[in-house]
Amino acid sequence: MVEEKNRLAEYRSSDPYKEDGQGKVKGLNGQMKEAGYVPDTRYVLHDIDEEAKERALMYHSERLAIAYGLISTDCHNAIKIMSRIVGRELIVRDNKRFHHFRDGKCSCGDYW
Repeated sequence: MVEEKNRLAEYRSSDPYKEDGQGKVKGLNGQMKEAGYVPDTRYVLHDIDEEAKERALMYHSERLAIAYGLISTDCHNAIKIMSRIVGRELIVRDNKRFHHFRDGKCSCGDYW
């Protein structure tokens, strides 16, 4: 879920409008890599090549939600970098807590 200007929106990987978010995520991906992001592909399907693994990670629903509104380990790291790139606080809720991402850091101190 993403809240912006007192509006709350929920995004899922099956969202029929996910192409809009995918375009934004794809645009941010190059900037994220320049900022130091390295995809953590250890937990992606093992029977596909490295490039396909990175593509699979790129379109997680958490990233789509955040990109459209402008947590696996990989998404947590990606969102930290996104917060630094866009210069905004990004708040994401997982099953344990709210994470406040600001200036490339998370309020959880990477303990989640």
